[in-house]
Amino acid sequence: MQADYLDHDAIGLADLVRKRKVSARELLETAIARAEAANPAINAIVLKDYDAARQRASRERVNGSAFASGADDLGDGPLAGVPYLIKDLGLPVKGLRMSMGSRHYRHYVPTEDAPLVTLTRAAGLNIFGKTSTSEMGQMPFTEPELFGPCRNPWSLDHTPGGSSGGSASAVAAGIVPLAHASDGGGSIRIPASCCGLFGLKPSRGRQPTNAVPAPGDLGIDHAVSRSVRDSALLLDLTSGNAEQPMGAPGTFLAATREPCKPLHIAFVTDPMFAPALSPDARAALDDAAQLAASLGHRIEPVSLGIDFASLREAFLMIWSISAENLVLKADQITGRKPNRDEFEIATWTMGHIGRKLGERELPEALEVQRGVSAKLADLMTRYDVILCATLASAPIKIGEMQPTAAEKMQMRAITTVPVEPLMRKLLTDVSNKAFAWAGCTELFNLTGQPAMSVPLYWNARGLPIGVQFATREGGEATLLRLAAQLETARPWFDRRPPLMPARI
Repeated sequence: MQADYLDHDAIGLADLVRKRKVSARELLETAIARAEAANPAINAIVLKDYDAARQRASRERVNGSAFASGADDLGDGPLAGVPYLIKDLGLPVKGLRMSMGSRHYRHYVPTEDAPLVTLTRAAGLNIFGKTSTSEMGQMPFTEPELFGPCRNPWSLDHTPGGSSGGSASAVAAGIVPLAHASDGGGSIRIPASCCGLFGLKPSRGRQPTNAVPAPGDLGIDHAVSRSVRDSALLLDLTSGNAEQPMGAPGTFLAATREPCKPLHIAFVTDPMFAPALSPDARAALDDAAQLAASLGHRIEPVSLGIDFASLREAFLMIWSISAENLVLKADQITGRKPNRDEFEIATWTMGHIGRKLGERELPEALEVQRGVSAKLADLMTRYDVILCATLASAPIKIGEMQPTAAEKMQMRAITTVPVEPLMRKLLTDVSNKAFAWAGCTELFNLTGQPAMSVPLYWNARGLPIGVQFATREGGEATLLRLAAQLETARPWFDRRPPLMPARI
């Protein structure tokens, strides 16, 4: 199986299992072998659950009967037998540690599956490990102190992005064809861009949640994948919830098989939260616009006319509340009082910013969020899709955006004596550094619109740079039709990074 494992996406692998050309156990052993060979270099997988996955794979169902006695753990779902990895953040898996990249949470073991995990298992995906994330998903790169940096298979000196960097690195290295990812500010699309993958952030409310929604409702779960159709099928299998069912089963996979009608595309070159787009990012954006035009789409340059300075401040205030909940109120999850020494100083500081500033300024931030959501909803009455940058530049190098010694000193000081002007200045300085690279995705978390990063461009150094498309809320089918068309016009599935050998 190892010789042609990389030739198939998840749908293709599941089809082989269904036709009994390969067993689920053989697929799993191939994935494990690839993980054991690649992970020492990329550090993407931070928890292994091989034995339990082997037991599930040895009890697969064929024609309604199990190969062996015992529970039929994989079932006969559309993706039955396909190996899968879960991001180690925010999505509880019964019996598996959920460290969230943090020393405080490193012994926390959930006792129940999240609703989305239940749906994942029903699809037939075989979870055999968990992937690295930045601590609490706070950073757009994946370098937790607890596990060390995760690396990009396209260049080990560069980041795979974050906070779903471990999942993207594992998929890019050919360990699995798709992996779970989540996105509260770009954490699906950023690593998809860095690793040459497809990454779709679904609409707000598209999937069931496992907790009380955080202020602003920024985050949502889905996946990074090598193929568009895998992402579409997984969205079919995990969509809808009791409060807000959206779409009928089969809608999204069917969309990838339908012709994409000519679309009116708003071409946006605003850097959003970033000060400017690099020449590489602008080249990727221009290239995508030209490709879309060649496919019959109408491209119209548009300025969004948004006060991004105000919007950025609102995003940071909402974001800080989430940090406060996970850090300073961690005892509500783990039952243990949070200790300063158990968190990275930047994460600890953001929690204190949430307590000092975020709580007070949240109502105003939410009003800004409502305003920009209305503005973008109005824009989408005139355009079908927005095309813009995913990142302001190519993947950065490992360590490039870590806090300096001086910044860490300031963080320690303001968490001890929270002087508001100093706290605001530090937040501005530190966020400037992050947004200079990863400031193009947060807008669509604020508005709740679906958005995707599509791997259409590699720079002269061989590093991937994705481009971003967004549409109106609930419009994933439009994005998926377009993505499938782009995938056909500019195939990327067989583009393999240096750390993705055909055999292990």
